[in-house]
Amino acid sequence: MNLQLLNEVTAFIWQEGDMLDHGDYQAWLDQWTAQGLYIIPIDPKETDPENSLNYAYDDHHMRQLRVQRLISGESISTSPQPRTVRTLSRIRVLADDGSTVTVRCAQNVREFRKESLKHYSADVTYELVRAEGQFKLQRKVISLINSDDALAGIGYIL
Repeated sequence: MNLQLLNEVTAFIWQEGDMLDHGDYQAWLDQWTAQGLYIIPIDPKETDPENSLNYAYDDHHMRQLRVQRLISGESISTSPQPRTVRTLSRIRVLADDGSTVTVRCAQNVREFRKESLKHYSADVTYELVRAEGQFKLQRKVISLINSDDALAGIGYIL
């Protein structure tokens, strides 16, 4: 086990979670490659989200629109804006080919909005590419454990 790599990807993932919880969306957008994909499949066991239905399948343009909708206050699903706290754990490096690192972790998100506290759990798989001495997000797949059940509107970025 490469502990230095594990520490580096853990720091990256924790930083991303902190950005999302604290509304630092421009920094979050800057962490992505131009070709990066943000995916939330409907089926939690889906292995081919490119050819199936998804709650989200966002390229660069759609990520920007998602952030704009979230911060504008004009979307009913984001007004009032939800407050979130996420816990990311069980971080495991699955592969490292020298340029791309594949990582899987557990994510638990608590959302508070309109006097209601909700909880979402997911397995998250990241593909991180090395660029100029840092990681960039190439792909993020959020597999909610209950995604094939009725979900309340998720008005924020998982």
